[in-house]
Amino acid sequence: MSTPSGSVRQRVPKKKISSTTIDNSDSETEIVQKIHSEVKAVKRSEWDYKLALVVLTIAAFATRFWGISHPNQVVFDEVHFGKFASYYLQRTYFFDVHPPFGKLLFAFAGWLVGYKGEFLFDNIGDSYITNKVPYVAYRSMPAMMGAMTVPTVFLIMWESGYSLPACLTAAGLVLFDNAHIGQTRLILLDATLILFMAVSILCYIRFYKLRHAPFGRKWWKWLLLTGVSLSCVISTKYVGVFTFFSIGVPVLFDLWDLLDVNRRQGTLSLPEFGKHFAARAIGLVIVPFLLYLFWFQVHFAILTKSGPGDDFMTPEFQETLSDNIMTMQSTTIQYGDLISMKHKDTRVYLHSHPDKYPLRYDDGRISSQGQQVTGYPHNDTNNHWEILPGTDLPTPNQAVKNGDIVRLRHLVTDTVLLTHDVASPFFPTNQEFSTVPVDIANTDRYNDTLFEIKIEHGKAGQEFKTMSSHFKLIHVPTKVAMWTHTTPLPDWAYKQAEINGNKNSQQTSNIWYVEEIPSLPEGSERLKKEARKIKHVPFLKKYFELQRAMFFHNNALTSSHPYASQPISWPFLLRGVSFWTENDTRQQIYFLGNPLGWWLVSTLLAVFAGIIGADQLALRRGMDALDNRTRSRLYNSTGFFFLTWASHYIPFFIMGRQLFLHHYLPAHLASALVTGALIEFIFNVEPLEDDFDSKGNKKPEIKARPVRERLGTQSLLAAWGATGLIYAAVGWSFFYFAPLTYGKPGLEVNQVVARKWLNYDLHFAK
Repeated sequence: MSTPSGSVRQRVPKKKISSTTIDNSDSETEIVQKIHSEVKAVKRSEWDYKLALVVLTIAAFATRFWGISHPNQVVFDEVHFGKFASYYLQRTYFFDVHPPFGKLLFAFAGWLVGYKGEFLFDNIGDSYITNKVPYVAYRSMPAMMGAMTVPTVFLIMWESGYSLPACLTAAGLVLFDNAHIGQTRLILLDATLILFMAVSILCYIRFYKLRHAPFGRKWWKWLLLTGVSLSCVISTKYVGVFTFFSIGVPVLFDLWDLLDVNRRQGTLSLPEFGKHFAARAIGLVIVPFLLYLFWFQVHFAILTKSGPGDDFMTPEFQETLSDNIMTMQSTTIQYGDLISMKHKDTRVYLHSHPDKYPLRYDDGRISSQGQQVTGYPHNDTNNHWEILPGTDLPTPNQAVKNGDIVRLRHLVTDTVLLTHDVASPFFPTNQEFSTVPVDIANTDRYNDTLFEIKIEHGKAGQEFKTMSSHFKLIHVPTKVAMWTHTTPLPDWAYKQAEINGNKNSQQTSNIWYVEEIPSLPEGSERLKKEARKIKHVPFLKKYFELQRAMFFHNNALTSSHPYASQPISWPFLLRGVSFWTENDTRQQIYFLGNPLGWWLVSTLLAVFAGIIGADQLALRRGMDALDNRTRSRLYNSTGFFFLTWASHYIPFFIMGRQLFLHHYLPAHLASALVTGALIEFIFNVEPLEDDFDSKGNKKPEIKARPVRERLGTQSLLAAWGATGLIYAAVGWSFFYFAPLTYGKPGLEVNQVVARKWLNYDLHFAK
């Protein structure tokens, strides 16, 4: 699969180079020069494409910027990305599951207007006016990117060699799409993601068209621009890897073709092929990765102060931040202290209560019926454990150290923690955690209550401290590590988290830390702290630590959400997302695509698959319904767009995290490209292009032409008619749903009901 080789500059004008322009006495060089001069004249005459591009760009800016100051309140996920921009401006460390590039752009917008980041976007509905937030400047950044996406789509079609109606159709489906408009008018990352995805496709097409003139200045320029654009995509959201895949596949096909000894342009030697491979590896892998790392370096360089993201990082990382609470409040733990322990990833406390495990679980397995040990998300006295030595201590008030063997007594129930060879509720391969009375713990079950404190990256004899000592609790007899996860237990455990013994003790999710020592009285000498110096940690070490935390928490986003949806519903636009409502004015912003536009592109995706299937079936039966040029364009160009759609859609089916309609927007853009291509295929039957040989002489008539060649016509009337109908339909649908996209004017109940075409969960203002 590859992108189209021809360009609109070579094929749209219907006036061929006639025989009167070429004298039979002309040499071959003179003929080529005359052809090139006519091609240049054709390029200069493309005023209709240029005019359409200007009009589309103006319309895109108008639809994205109209009423952008409304509402003057925090809307939906602006609570997150606006907050992150403020943290950047305050240089306060925060944690997010997305890479930094898109958020840095918002911070840059705030910096340009002199904002200091005082407002933290805490709640949906908070007033921007009251808090003096330059929110229009923030929103203008994604709105500008959303507007530039429309002409980029047009240029993709133009550079791919499609007729003006096809270019207008693809761009118009994005121009008048309510979802693209709604998502790019707010402080959200999707506008950045979608624009650079489209730019990546455009740059790759420009690069591919230069494949017969490799290693030239323009060839390198478009190769590197493709890589830079791809880097911007994945530096905004990790789903940008789908764009890498959609471009990577045709790149691999291209390299495979270069290996062919029978290629029309001549055989490449292995050293020459190695140069091609190395150039693509540099431009499309190494450069994007280095640029991706650069944004993380900027991220770390800006965020130098302690903040809400500290808790997600290791103590070593936190020591690189000024005023870090964890290192400032770190206290040495002594035997006999009451401590509360917290799991680093899930943030639950080690907890126990008098209730017992049920005799049998749902799958029929039998438990020990011992006292439950669970993970509890809130601070509670049932989280208090006394840390006891595994053996008698030679001195009182001795500090706990790395590698010590300890026991943990649950204060409220006066029982001792243990684990044993009984399967846990959810993991038959892992061990159940429970507690037993002290008298049993001190006799028959003594060995089962012994645990080793193993501080992460700790040294021998290192003191065990609150907050700063991240550790694994390793069971001495069985070597399992205490572990928990995000799936809640059934009602018999009050839907608290399961605690079990993980046989893979090296797993990084086994990490815990001691949050506090509740038994220490205020004013204790042990609570007095010394001033600490900020430490330096190498960039790559910080980067890999952050990556691990980002991927873990991104995969942990599995909880239900009232507006979450499944990928199967996205192409059919079965439901949207309520962004913002105001009962007094009956205004609301409801994230929803243009229904007529979405249903059209989804239908034509199926049509394309049907056309490919029918063509393959016809070829098997000896019927050639398509000429070679049409088939090449259908498989290579339209097929490339279809691959881009599939690459940005199908992977969501295997994701376990929360998903929303906006995840389909990149795939929707690709489906608009497929639609534009099919409009030309269906309504503009292409004529045979090569009517003249290399010397300018008219080729003889070929009698046995394929069906599509025999029906060839130069008329674009049908294509223009189809484009006009599409614009009329999607334009009407856009304006009909515009009050829900722009949040004004307010709608009466009957008007809201009229827009519930597929039972959309719209808000009914009181």
